[in-house]
Amino acid sequence: MASATQFINCRQCLSGALICSPLTIDSNGRIIPNTPLPENTQTIDLKNAIVSPGFLELQINGALGFHFAHYGEPATYQAGVQKLAQYLPKTGVTGFYPTVPTVSSLVFKQVLPFLKPEDIAYSASVLGAHVEGPFLAPSKKGAHDAANMHIPASSSLENIYGEENLKDSIRVLTLAPELPGALEHIEKLTKEYDVKVSMGHSAADYQQGKEGMKAGANLITHTFNAMNPLHHREPGLPGLLSDPSPPYFSLIADAIHLHPRVVGIAYRSSPSHCILITDSIELSGLPDGIYPGHAQIPFNQLKEGNKVTIENTNTLIGTCIGLDECVRNLMAWAEIPVQEAVRCVTENVGLALGLKDRGRLEVGRRGDFVVLDDEGVVKETWILGKKIAAGV
Repeated sequence: MASATQFINCRQCLSGALICSPLTIDSNGRIIPNTPLPENTQTIDLKNAIVSPGFLELQINGALGFHFAHYGEPATYQAGVQKLAQYLPKTGVTGFYPTVPTVSSLVFKQVLPFLKPEDIAYSASVLGAHVEGPFLAPSKKGAHDAANMHIPASSSLENIYGEENLKDSIRVLTLAPELPGALEHIEKLTKEYDVKVSMGHSAADYQQGKEGMKAGANLITHTFNAMNPLHHREPGLPGLLSDPSPPYFSLIADAIHLHPRVVGIAYRSSPSHCILITDSIELSGLPDGIYPGHAQIPFNQLKEGNKVTIENTNTLIGTCIGLDECVRNLMAWAEIPVQEAVRCVTENVGLALGLKDRGRLEVGRRGDFVVLDDEGVVKETWILGKKIAAGV
């Protein structure tokens, strides 16, 4: 058995630049120096391909017919999580934050124990849960169930999610910073539980967004969607994007949630803080057609490409885009090369979430990487130095 593998003839993505350098990964799946090489090191020629760190998905609701908010019984739910983890590397994703929208406290407590950070063999890693709610502004609820929303001042974090889930499962939490008691929740989440707080589904004005950041929030969720628009007299949460010390901000680059020019403008405001997400729903990865509804959407759903609407209406339910397609869209809309675009699904996510072992191809980090062509098409995905998947 080889003690290490050195990948040669490749161009590595590093902070928006391409660096021509070998990549060496030991038998434990960790990146090691290129010299001196251990004995029995095998060599793989990547033939001048581009190598990106593994993509990191900050917000995904489901795929392949499975939704993280839909709980039946433990074995079925766990199998659904694993099925997604096996599927996502085809789109370049090597780690993801399963996202649970606004549900009842009971459902949060049922599903969150299954969403703890976990490495799954030959699959993308579960990085912990992203809970989107229930502390959201009803006026900006989007597809969330307002009946399950709570005011932070009258509901404790522990009662809603469970203390163990706050400690062990939740890594990101989206809330509306303008709600009564929200700032206290932000401080507690960030200081006591080390949870990253993102502001979203919010009617906050610019100053309320600043107060949220002062309390500890460092992200904005699907910027421009489910929040007050950028206005010349009141910039709202989008006004934070060009601050001297901006928050990290996520964008759904699908031409459904946002116009391509808006994506380009947002990216240009702070390339080092831009994060691409799919926010994809459970029909992602399935063929086009009509699918039954569920508890949140009690109507038939029509999937046409990436767009899902309520049958016989123009009412948008969600998107089914893959993260690799979001990268290619950003390349086209912002007119940037692949090495700059992948920052928004690798390095920027790692910095926003405080990840020490992902997001960059550096010595000591995980040997998770994606082989791309110059157009951003995923050719191969490797996890811990092992080839897991070819592109979709």
